[in-house]
Formats: sequence, structure tokens, C-alpha cells
Amino acid sequence: MEVINRPALHEALSDEEDSFKLAEEVQAIVATQAEPEFDAEPEHHHQKPVRYWPEVATDKANKFKREIEGIREHFQDEIDEEDPTMVSEYADEIFKYMSDLEEDCMPSPDYMEGQSEINWNMRQTLVDWLLQVHLRYHMLPETLWITINIVDRFLTKRVVSMAKLQLVGVTAMFIAAKYEEILAPSVDEFVFMTEKGYTREEILKGERILLQTLDFNVSHYCSPYSWMRKISKADDYDIQTRTLSKFLTEVTLLDHRFLRVKPSMVAAIGMYTSRKMLGGDWNEAFVHYSGFTEEHLRTGHLMLLQTLIELHFRGSSVCRKYANKKFLKASVFAVEWARMNFDDECKLAELAFQE
Repeated sequence: MEVINRPALHEALSDEEDSFKLAEEVQAIVATQAEPEFDAEPEHHHQKPVRYWPEVATDKANKFKREIEGIREHFQDEIDEEDPTMVSEYADEIFKYMSDLEEDCMPSPDYMEGQSEINWNMRQTLVDWLLQVHLRYHMLPETLWITINIVDRFLTKRVVSMAKLQLVGVTAMFIAAKYEEILAPSVDEFVFMTEKGYTREEILKGERILLQTLDFNVSHYCSPYSWMRKISKADDYDIQTRTLSKFLTEVTLLDHRFLRVKPSMVAAIGMYTSRKMLGGDWNEAFVHYSGFTEEHLRTGHLMLLQTLIELHFRGSSVCRKYANKKFLKASVFAVEWARMNFDDECKLAELAFQE
């Protein structure tokens, strides 16, 4: 079986602190420490209320609400009414319940303020490696989202050293795979994923620590895919739009700014950006199914484009993954579109803001 190369994970971490010989330190810790202990809660924990983006004034929020309610009053969902499997009579209650749960499983968007050794660049390196492992083992899409959610929620509550960051990531994926997959990789396979950087005992003990810290609360409501499937009804589940949207939503995993964006809005931003790239509009059907107007989504849309045009993005795992024909070369198209249209999109957003 081919060994998975951790794509410059240790090198990227050591770049942050040249004097710290990470490879030697990791081996020393692994050899001498049986229990993968983590520090106590970060000092900032519980000091700040969690604030979800976008934050808008009350008048503007009420305006958005009136616009959406006006569209929903006269919009007829004929597809759902004719299909008993879509349980249209319960759909509103189901998605209202999902809306409540998606907030419950969100991490603090500012948790890095309480960490002493790691930073956002290190998190991005870890997420990129987890994307590679997820693809290599052909896991379900939801497994990836649950993994990253567990990592972020754990880092919200516990301080983690640089040497233990990858252990948190691989243990989170071990938990997520057992939760979501029909046939999850064994703990020995996860040891192999790290090139035996950690032992099976460390991963199993880490599993207990992560689950106890999170009160055994593991949820797939952190994934935007249920919301994306709902929004996709607006264009009759167009395969190009959905494939491109899946790529764009996975890009948000690398950008810590999206930690304050709820999964339902991540799905809407991905669909909105996909529609823009393919020459479509954000009509009443999309507003009805997503619950967001175009004005809601412009900021996130520009954040996505900004990530796509960064010089190092082409080398990321998510970009290489979606450059495959299987995914319609979505990343190749999206990066090129973003580079050609970013300035124009910024100008359009500025004009809309001035109106």
C-alpha cells in the first residue's frame, strides 16, 4: 500500500519557529509520553459571546426578512407537493430544527487568540493534509466536514501544542469516520496515515480526550450539503452548478474567516458564486430555497474569490482534487474565472453597497 506523504506538514510548522526542531521533538514526545495530554481551557474561553457573520444593523436585517417572506408568500413549491418522499408538509419544521442545531455545533471564530504555539497558517496546513487523507481513503464528504468541525471545536476549548496539532487532526478524522462511514478505517490505518508518527494507543487515548472535551457531541449538521441539496432544487439539480458549488464550499474549510459563517450560509455562498461563474442569476427560487438574498451573500462571495486567486492556492489539495475530470475540472475553471473577474466583482459590490 502506498504511504501517504504528509505534504510538508512538519516543514510548514517548523517554518513558524526556526529554533524549534519539530521532527526530533515529536519523536521524543511520542517515545516518552504515554498519555497525549492537552492543556486546560484557553484563557479567552467563555469571555466573548460567539458572533456569527454577517453582522448587520437591525434595520437591514428586518429589510432582508421582509424581502424573503414576501417571496415565500407567493412562491409555489410544486415539485415537493407532488413528491411524497420530500415530506413537504414537514419540511419547514425540519429545516428550522436543522437551523437551530447548526448553531449549536459551531466553534468560536476567534479561538486562536487563546492558543500559544499554533496559528491560523498551521491550521490551514493541517486542513490541507486532512483533505489529502480524506480523498486517498475515499471517505464520504460529510466525514471531512465533521473532522474539521471536531478539530475547531476542540481547539476552542483546549490549548494544543504545535507537536500535538496533527494528533488532534488524525484523531478527529478517526472519530468522524466511525460516526459517518459504513466501513471506517481501523485505528492501525490511521497510524499508517501518519507514517507511524503516533501510536495506536495515543490515538485511542486522544479519542477519549476529544470526546470528553466535546461532551460526546458529534454532529453532521456542521456540513452544508443538506442545505445545498435544498437550494439545488431551484435549478433542477444542475450537475455543473452543484459540482462547482461543492468545490467552492470545500475551499471555505481552508479559510478561518468562514468559521463565523453558518453551514446554511456557506452552502448559499457556494451556490451563489457557482451561479455567477456559470452566468446564472440569483432569482426568487434561489432566495426561497436558501433563505438568503443576493445582498446577504456578496461579502462571502468576494472572500471566496480572494482565496482562489492567492498564489499558493493552486498547490492546495482541494484544488488538485477538483482539477480531475471526475469533478469536471471545477477548480481549473473557478480559479481562472476568479482571476479574470475579481476586480469587476469588487466594483459591483461597492456600487451595490452605495445604493
